[in-house]
Amino acid sequence: MRRIDLHCYPGTQPWIESQGPFVEALARYWKRPWVAKEEAEVVGDFEQAGVDAVLVAFDIESVTGSPPCSNDYVAGMRDRHPGRIVQAWAAVDPLKGEAAIAEAETAIRDLGMLGCHFHPIMGHFSVDDPALAPLFEAISALGAPVMIDVGTTGMGAGLPGGLGSRIWDAHPRAIDEVAASFPDLTVVAAHPGWPWVEEMTAVALHKGNVFWELSGWAPKYFPEGLKRDVRGRLQDKVMFGSDYPSMPYERVLREWEELGYADAILEKVFHANAERVLGLAERAEPSEGDSPREAAW
Repeated sequence: MRRIDLHCYPGTQPWIESQGPFVEALARYWKRPWVAKEEAEVVGDFEQAGVDAVLVAFDIESVTGSPPCSNDYVAGMRDRHPGRIVQAWAAVDPLKGEAAIAEAETAIRDLGMLGCHFHPIMGHFSVDDPALAPLFEAISALGAPVMIDVGTTGMGAGLPGGLGSRIWDAHPRAIDEVAASFPDLTVVAAHPGWPWVEEMTAVALHKGNVFWELSGWAPKYFPEGLKRDVRGRLQDKVMFGSDYPSMPYERVLREWEELGYADAILEKVFHANAERVLGLAERAEPSEGDSPREAAW
């Protein structure tokens, strides 16, 4: 069965550096060293797990001053490994104003990236802020989707004031507002959304342009209602993501299998919904003269 991982990070030194002061908190949260891997090792992890990876760039420069794990870098990593990394989400820092709009346009038009990812808690913003409307309008006009983190995070967890981060910025109500304001925009909520899982369920069911990937959470700890809805009313909405390198693939994939879903449900979660909603078709073998990106679609 094909497995599209919609939410995995590069795991390399530029990604570690982009997190600035949050690195220490993440090491505490995941109870292990939060250190970089070599690119070849990261791709090897994808190969061993058998996933088609969709990388995520990272930019919270306005908050931390740390250099982004840039769209150019992540798109380059994608293009160096077309047999295993099938696409990438661009990162835009909404606090950069007009520069954020320009970055989104460059990422989609010039770099051929899938869409734009937003991390409200670490970025110190809420996507329903009216000041961000021009950015979402521009992304919608490009015909690109967005992926928006929902629910709490390990970033800043346990530190005084959470390093200034507010988990309320990632409430599902903000996704509801964006989806309502931009009905032509495809919105993918990222992570189960605890402690607002029921609220996120309501948004996903109510808004036809909202979908949901369940990365960053051990599947065996999904709330019972969510487990039930994945096989029922959310089966055409939910997609697979890991949040690599947060948890080992062996655990994530094993626990998904242990949930006991029929193959027809797992086919939707692992690849069919992402193929249908985001256009992530199976890779094609390159023909002579094709570039790696031309051969991928």
